[in-house]
Amino acid sequence: MEKSKGTTFNLVLNGIELCRRKPTRGFITLDSITYTKLVQSSSLVHGQLAHCHMIKTAFKPCLFLINNLLSMYSKHGRVDVARQLFETMPKRNIVSYNLLVDGYRQMGFYENAIDVFNQARVEGLKLDKFTFAGALNSSAHIECLVIGKVIHGLVVVNGLHDKVVLVNALIDMYGRCGRVDFARVLFENSDELDEISWNSLIKGYVRTGENKELLRVLVEMHRSGLKLNSHTLGSVLKACCTILDHSTGKILHGCIVKLGLDFDIVVGTALLDMYMKNRQVHAAIQIFESTPNRNVVMYTAMISGFVQLETADESFSYEAFPLFSSMLMQGIKPSKFTFSSILKACNHDEAFEYGKQIHAQICKNNFQSDEFIGSALTEFYSLSGSFEDCLKCFSLAPELDIVSRTSMISCCIQNGQFERGFSLFYELLASKLKPDEYVISRILSACAKLSTGRSGEQIHGYVEKTGLDGFKAIQNSLISMYAKSGDINSASKIFNVTENPDVVSWSAMIHSNAQHGFAREALDLFELMNNRGLIPNQFTFLGVLAACSHGGLVDEGLQYYESMKKDYGITPNTRHYASVVDLLARAEKLDAAETFILNSGFDDNPVMWQALLSACRVYKDIARGKRVSKILVELEPQSASSYTDANAVAFGIISLPKSAPLNMIKNLGVREGCRTPMKLFSQITANSGDSLRSSLAELV
Repeated sequence: MEKSKGTTFNLVLNGIELCRRKPTRGFITLDSITYTKLVQSSSLVHGQLAHCHMIKTAFKPCLFLINNLLSMYSKHGRVDVARQLFETMPKRNIVSYNLLVDGYRQMGFYENAIDVFNQARVEGLKLDKFTFAGALNSSAHIECLVIGKVIHGLVVVNGLHDKVVLVNALIDMYGRCGRVDFARVLFENSDELDEISWNSLIKGYVRTGENKELLRVLVEMHRSGLKLNSHTLGSVLKACCTILDHSTGKILHGCIVKLGLDFDIVVGTALLDMYMKNRQVHAAIQIFESTPNRNVVMYTAMISGFVQLETADESFSYEAFPLFSSMLMQGIKPSKFTFSSILKACNHDEAFEYGKQIHAQICKNNFQSDEFIGSALTEFYSLSGSFEDCLKCFSLAPELDIVSRTSMISCCIQNGQFERGFSLFYELLASKLKPDEYVISRILSACAKLSTGRSGEQIHGYVEKTGLDGFKAIQNSLISMYAKSGDINSASKIFNVTENPDVVSWSAMIHSNAQHGFAREALDLFELMNNRGLIPNQFTFLGVLAACSHGGLVDEGLQYYESMKKDYGITPNTRHYASVVDLLARAEKLDAAETFILNSGFDDNPVMWQALLSACRVYKDIARGKRVSKILVELEPQSASSYTDANAVAFGIISLPKSAPLNMIKNLGVREGCRTPMKLFSQITANSGDSLRSSLAELV
């Protein structure tokens, strides 16, 4: 045996050497055996050399050798070359078709695989179990139940329905297409089953969310004597992240320990992911620390878990950074998913510098041209407010796909670059790429911010034309867009035709009515929402408080504010406090508003005081206006609005004789947020008398 292996190896080496020689007039020829050994070697280069040598020497390969060439190109991902070779074959057999079907399937070209399968049928070849298995797997991945049923019928007609490889393929196909009931019938009526059969049925139940049946099948599998492996338990643990409660996951954890699979890297990663998604951080950390030989997948799962928990507590995202550093120190090379997760942990101001270091690591690992990473970098710089860096990442992308374009459009809109965002959106449409509901939602939000109803109507027309009008995100964005454009009737029409509106839909409609002064209608919507069993969120209560403020319903507003805290357990943020201040101030209860600010714990937030100062302007409360103006200047010395609002003359807090001439000095340095011409003036003095100067000195 060893001698035979040595002979084969020498034969391959000699063949490679001969193939590399420049052809002479006599042409050194090789036989089919040598060519076959070269093609069957693990190197694509060696196989290509052999193929080139055949062409140069006009060698006519047999069908077996050509099939080996097909197999070589398909296994190395060169399915385009395999197809060209397939088309030039003078004669093909079922093996040729099987190899090409498998090649397309492995590369994810499932429609092409089914086309080749149909071509084999047209040729009248006798299809075998491998042909049907490849076609069934392809139909499963495109989730086409109709094609899957046709292939199932052909399997039965050809008498291959008892082959376990086809039974497994059929169970997987029906499970992926959402008909796990068909898969169950096949499973129960099959005489021969293996571990793959059980695993395929379990995965089907995981996809459809039938947790009771899932656990029952798992117990049956264990009782039948089949050993539960890492793939089976991984699928079930994945279900525990979504459809099962964490107590079931703990039971499975105990089973895993008894089977001795708790140190398995696949099972350990699935357990870690389950505990993280159920917010049991301590248990996840214990599993991570007790697992030997941790790999990049486990580190990525742990980092991703901490980032996902950031929504509950921002401090969790900081735990991802030492994990990433530890990973690098141990010589584990991060994947693109690792970089994507750690970049999301940098999406706040304090971690911006760390994010730039991650960007350097991405370039060092040569991931900067990856479309997935490019989108993550665009999002990172967008959320950090660094528009120029965001634009650079976008321009360096080798291929502008739907993901990268979506990220850049979102970046433009988030940073107030609305015209650039619209331009990129039109470029997206011109590129024949179909925008998804997220892009449309972002563009509609830009229309809402600009109050451009005409553009919003055009986007609405496109949405209806392309059939995207059924998405909740788009419907909610349309409601907000029409409301902010002053068309409350269109907003109401969208809301009324929305099937099963969610809490965002109701909140958007409540805000719309509040903005247009329909306070009672907004509160009626809130009560109707409660009666439907929907739980309001922070944004909902902002709309309710705004409605009470615009409608002068002080007592009701304060009742809703207390209900938000006591009945719904929602902790008020600065926007809620500012809404209450506005509610009290609009009702001329300035003493109560100031006391509320001082007791809120947010007395260092300028938004609260600006709301009070606006009321001082309206109700001519000069003394309080002076006091609030001083506080604003102290809190925001670099803000233009602080000095402008402190300008008592502009607000009418200090009165002057009508004959007093004024000198206005322009301020070209601090002028952001300019809404009126008065905000361009930072100093106003009178030509005669020093009373105004002294008053302004007191204010500023």
